[in-house]
Amino acid sequence: MKTFAVTVAVLALGLAACESQTEEAVENDTAVENAVEADANAATNDAANAADNALDAAGNAIENAGNAVENAGDAVENATDNAM
Repeated sequence: MKTFAVTVAVLALGLAACESQTEEAVENDTAVENAVEADANAATNDAANAADNALDAAGNAIENAGNAVENAGDAVENATDNAM
């Protein structure tokens, strides 16, 4: 009976040790998942900001080109008026 009691005690201690390691592993896994999610969110935000900036720059370039065309038309009109 003593052998049985010792065996049960050893098994209980082993299970207790495994449980704390399992909890730690789960906590570590959760921390890794949170870090990966934060990195993914940061990368997504960076990509979205870069795309937004590129669209803004393209819009500005188009607007500037329109202004240049308008200015060229005004210059032609002014030259015509001055020639008369």
